[in-house]
Amino acid sequence: MTDKKTLLLVDGSSYLYRAFHAMPDLRAVPGDATSPATGAIRGMINMTQALKREVRADYAACIFDAPGKTFRDDWYGEYKANRSPMPDDLRSQVAPIYEVVRLLGWPVMVVPGVEADDVIGTLARTAADQGVEVIVSSGDKDMSQLVDEHITIIDTMNGKKRDVAGVTAEFGVPPKLMIDYQTLVGDSVDNVPGVEKVGPKTAAKWLLEYGSLDGLIARASEVKGQAGENLRKALDWLPQGKRLVTIRTDCDLAKHVAGLPALDALVPGAQQVEELKTFYEKYGFKSLVKTLETHAVPPELIEESNKGQKSANPNPGLFDEPAMAAAEKVSNLAYYTVMTWELFDTWLAKVEAAELVAIDTETTSLDESRAEIVGISFSVKPGEAAYVPVGHNYPDAPEQLPRDEVLAKLKPWLENGAKKKLGQHVKYDRHVFANHGIEVQGYAHDTMLQSYVLEVHKPHGLASLAERHLGRSGIDYEDLCGKGAHQISFSQVSIDKAAEYSCEDSDQTLDVHLALWPQLQADEKLNFVYQLEMQSSEALYRVERNGVLIDAAQLSAQSHELGTRIMALEQEAYGIAGQPFNLGSPKQIGDIFFNKLGLPVIKKTPSGAPSTDEEVLEKLAEDYPLPAKILEHRGLSKLKGTYTDKLGQLANPRSGRVHTHYAQAVAVTGRLSSNDPNLQNIPIRTPEGRRVREAFVAPAGSVIASADYSQIELRIMAHLSDDASLLRAFTDGIDVHRATAAEVFGSTPDQVSSEQRRYAKVINFGLIYGMSSFGLARNLGIETKAAAAYIDKYFQRYPGVKVYMDETKALAKEKGYVETVFGRRLYLPEINSPNGPRRGGAERAAINAPMQGTAADLIKLSMVEVQRVLDAEQRATKMIMQVHDELVFEVPEAEADWVRTEIPRIMAGVAALKVPLLAEIGFGPNWDKAH
Repeated sequence: MTDKKTLLLVDGSSYLYRAFHAMPDLRAVPGDATSPATGAIRGMINMTQALKREVRADYAACIFDAPGKTFRDDWYGEYKANRSPMPDDLRSQVAPIYEVVRLLGWPVMVVPGVEADDVIGTLARTAADQGVEVIVSSGDKDMSQLVDEHITIIDTMNGKKRDVAGVTAEFGVPPKLMIDYQTLVGDSVDNVPGVEKVGPKTAAKWLLEYGSLDGLIARASEVKGQAGENLRKALDWLPQGKRLVTIRTDCDLAKHVAGLPALDALVPGAQQVEELKTFYEKYGFKSLVKTLETHAVPPELIEESNKGQKSANPNPGLFDEPAMAAAEKVSNLAYYTVMTWELFDTWLAKVEAAELVAIDTETTSLDESRAEIVGISFSVKPGEAAYVPVGHNYPDAPEQLPRDEVLAKLKPWLENGAKKKLGQHVKYDRHVFANHGIEVQGYAHDTMLQSYVLEVHKPHGLASLAERHLGRSGIDYEDLCGKGAHQISFSQVSIDKAAEYSCEDSDQTLDVHLALWPQLQADEKLNFVYQLEMQSSEALYRVERNGVLIDAAQLSAQSHELGTRIMALEQEAYGIAGQPFNLGSPKQIGDIFFNKLGLPVIKKTPSGAPSTDEEVLEKLAEDYPLPAKILEHRGLSKLKGTYTDKLGQLANPRSGRVHTHYAQAVAVTGRLSSNDPNLQNIPIRTPEGRRVREAFVAPAGSVIASADYSQIELRIMAHLSDDASLLRAFTDGIDVHRATAAEVFGSTPDQVSSEQRRYAKVINFGLIYGMSSFGLARNLGIETKAAAAYIDKYFQRYPGVKVYMDETKALAKEKGYVETVFGRRLYLPEINSPNGPRRGGAERAAINAPMQGTAADLIKLSMVEVQRVLDAEQRATKMIMQVHDELVFEVPEAEADWVRTEIPRIMAGVAALKVPLLAEIGFGPNWDKAH
């Protein structure tokens, strides 16, 4: 224990931007986009209170940038010239943030004409000179130049600590050289140029070799190559650059804070409870008001009442081992490690009696199909959790309860659907328990899916959720197990550390649920989408468990054929080029294309070199054979490396089946993504790509069936736009592309040519993706004016579509999001961006996202309902894949007639739109033939 005092300095400007971008779009009146924005305010409360728990300081201050110019603007007119203005929704929250931070007891500093960095630098140096330990909380790497043996930077968002060793390890130079380092690298955020094309590695190398920036400048003539030339060009600028990046430590702050430089002026105050209550009521923070009224101490508002508990460390959770962090961060935690049957029986009774239990598994692998249980944790109320270790096997590991016996005792509760359970990514845990012969029932909630529905554009990992909604940080998995080649299995983690980690996960999962579930309950549409996601999770678990049979011998034969063709393409390319070259090297390709063969330059890279990217190759391939050969070579190489070589290896050796993983909480539109392997991106536009699907086969006595929706997004457009002509086309069962062609080209449907129908198809699908006249022209190979005329004529014939598009963009600008037919929210952060291309992209997404999202909702509704019917009728048919708008089945031949009739009927009946849904189905011995 030490008597040294501590000063905690908070980079408030960094905090408020982080709070704004991390939190959902909260409003003082929930759901009312016209009421004051409050997300950044709530985030600021969470973050500052979490920091107060983690760092117990004698002195503190929260420092913000003042509006207006600073002395650096006088030095350099282009300083920060490329920064976007503060978003209006954040600007409106700045004054309330200042107010609430003060009410929470923090001294607040905003110094006119001086940046927050310079205020922090001056306070840090003042305190360090007085023998005070300084901790600066900031995500700004520029602060690293302040670090010495008395000043440490912490980044609470990612748990990073920048002391002398940390800075040296991160940047390759010690803190005393950081100003020189920053001068060479430059600062793009503040628009301060460095030396052209000199990055972190070169800067660190030079400084270590020459000792300092001054030493480098003195010997600049010795530096070779292009980097040396660029250095010499920058010599006149470097002194000014250094002046701009240097944080000042000598600002006169006494006139702004009475009592400085004596630090007693920065003693934190007590929270002002009555004023806080008024503030919380004003901004709609009902849970915080309740906390103040009941004098409870939730994670957001923990006082320093736990001083002296558990550890003598004055700053727990930051400088102790990671495993101690969870127990130190929140007062009154009760985390138990279950090592005896007596304590196990006590906790089993608690679990069985609880209305809802958060459960988490610790395993040997992140691969859910192979993972085995190392331990299980439970939480039945906030702040209380227990960990049951059953598989830790490091040297001298204490004796644990036998895994099989523990699972046998838990199995009746786990398989009881009436006992409600909660988890974070429950589909993974379901697989893990299934690996041990337990089919868990009763999963009522999944915090990952709650976040996905409420705030699709935010991260959904538990650490992010706890930080965002509770102001709690926790132990990182990599802190326990390491990473990369040195990562150990969780079974090798000491039980005491594992218990803290797993208990914290269950405890935080329960806490996050208590924060998110009321928001879902309050919104009927969002609650519907959430229940759909929960039901989809169950159906997907079954699909993943079933897997799909792979013909490994056929894939091997395909790989051999592809390899032969790839080698032949290389030789053909060498012949055209007149020399061997690396077909994967942009530099060598560029040299042959533009220097040797004189091909036209289509576009250039940011560095000014002629580009050879995919778009350029496709354009050149229209007229020249070599680019065509390279494109074919790349496509076949990717197909071979990604699919024909690997699919067979990914199959379970016992069953011969591939078990993909479907990620629900990834795509912002609600679509699923598939990985390990990715079954959704198998290329089907080439014969070779389609052949890969031939290797997805049915076992003897069964067939593959593929069912998908017909023209689903166009049908959704008809429903959303309420356009009379589109509605009539689908209601009457008319070929919609032929009907569109007739409207656009002014003819009758039976007079439409195949070329006109192709044009109409491109227009139909292009417009729902927000395609411009330029994009349509490029797709059709016509002039832009002609394409614009087609679009105009389209909107004349389908005026409802134009009205829908305009109204949707306007609504998106007002609310910041659009919705699917079923109420899924699709957020558009760039919809009001001052950047034209970004705003345009968001406007196109606003038009398309409701259609893609509704299509995603429909296929999930189908998946859930089909699985329900299969179970109810005890059918042997298995759902084995979900790919975009398609469901794939393994069907016993005896059930083929039933599937042919019933599956399309079920899919068409899951929702009632203004136009009929149509599902079509095909059968075959393999996936390709089923189409």
